[in-house]
Amino acid sequence: MTLPALPVGTASDTTSDAAGTTFELRFTATPRGARLARRLTGYCLDSWGHPYGSALNDHASLVVAELAANAVTHGRVPGRDALLRLALSDGRLRVEVSDTRGECRPALRGAGEDEEAGRGLLIVGALAERWGVTPRTGAPGKTVWAVLPVGVPGTPDVPS
Repeated sequence: MTLPALPVGTASDTTSDAAGTTFELRFTATPRGARLARRLTGYCLDSWGHPYGSALNDHASLVVAELAANAVTHGRVPGRDALLRLALSDGRLRVEVSDTRGECRPALRGAGEDEEAGRGLLIVGALAERWGVTPRTGAPGKTVWAVLPVGVPGTPDVPS
């Protein structure tokens, strides 16, 4: 499936092979680009048999929202895009969001009751089996990734 050209990002083809299904999107390092990444995550998972409202679709959309928001807030370099990559295989979905600021590594922190920010990685950690940060391959920066378990395609699985 080829997605239409969008003004704030460039979607590559969704590919399927024996190893699984992947999707990549370069998006502008702006709040609008992060929103596009989240929305296209839900769209891709729906087209892959994990409908809107399923646990995987909801959890992955939330994880992408948090990682993309962090990338555009803390990893932004003017004029440089961020990259979303989804890889579905072997009963797992790997979500990767890459930005160009390798020196700004994410860290868990506690947010006070009155603070509006600081809980994103706690949410990612609660929804993912595991997550981490690696140096970006082939470009400057870092990749923040999370692995989510996959339920049965086409069923509206209930979040645990």
